[in-house]
Amino acid sequence: MMKLKTNFLAIALLSGVFMIGCQPTSPPTDGSQPDLHEDHDHADGHAHPEHGPNGGELFELGAEEYHAELLHDDAAQTVTINLLDSAAKEAVTIPDQEVTLNVKADGSGSQFKLTSTGEGEANSTFSVKDAKLIELLEAEHADITLVVTIAGKQYRGEMHHDHAHGEEGHDHEH
Repeated sequence: MMKLKTNFLAIALLSGVFMIGCQPTSPPTDGSQPDLHEDHDHADGHAHPEHGPNGGELFELGAEEYHAELLHDDAAQTVTINLLDSAAKEAVTIPDQEVTLNVKADGSGSQFKLTSTGEGEANSTFSVKDAKLIELLEAEHADITLVVTIAGKQYRGEMHHDHAHGEEGHDHEH
């Protein structure tokens, strides 16, 4: 009987400790909110960055384990990918010399290899000069998938790229 009481008390005590340790934290009472990311909030209750440190569009890789920033220079016909950390602020390096962009636009799909702009085992920026890729990115609707391996794990980040005519920051000559 004594052993039963001891077991019951141990379970009750552990349950109490568990319940206290798992209480949600309250937001600050001074009205300030923690700034996880500077851009905007989503329905899941936490903020996500909209743009990378260079103003490019972002791919979310994994459950926001990493991000990748897509930049394109229409005049130079170059597309650049920057690999970034979970906050989309700092560069992340990989040993691979290339990453892959799969682009589906205007009913067809194409694959592009972007090569490292650096040397050696610490690559975070990848680029390609390709007029066709620029044209596909400028299509009114383009589905873009980035395929990259970071820390031994393959990630596929998807982005739906919409260019509405007259959109700020994008010139369309037709």
